[in-house]
Amino acid sequence: MLGGEQGAGNGASLSGGAAAALADRVATLRASAAGADGAVLVTVASSGNVTELELDERSLGLGAPGLATEILRTIRRAQSALAGRVADAVEETVGTETETGRAVLDSFTQRFPAPSGPEEAAAPVMPARAPFPSFSTVPSLPHQAPGNGFESGRDSRAR
Repeated sequence: MLGGEQGAGNGASLSGGAAAALADRVATLRASAAGADGAVLVTVASSGNVTELELDERSLGLGAPGLATEILRTIRRAQSALAGRVADAVEETVGTETETGRAVLDSFTQRFPAPSGPEEAAAPVMPARAPFPSFSTVPSLPHQAPGNGFESGRDSRAR
């Protein structure tokens, strides 16, 4: 609970003002990240939701699959940067040694983990689907001339 906890080191009660200040700061935090040498720029809110997406003309050269992958990578980088900003806000308000501070930090680091190792494109789970077949001619029965089945005003199937 915010405000009624004991500090880890000094035994003093955590002031409600510090917890409220932390909540206010976290609610207004934003983080941005760039990808593809600046061709993609993403900004996320404290919830991790994308609030801005800017695509440079260079991003069109990535192709649709490459652009989608780069946008997702950049979103993850921005969210990871958000977790770092929350850590700064916790340190400046309630401290990382308090129960509130640890809970807030754990929440953000679990939801938005730092990218690990070199980022590679994920392999698709399923192969791409085959294109829908198109027919250039209308199939017909061998004993019929091509048509819609209503030669001479009668249904040819009724013979």
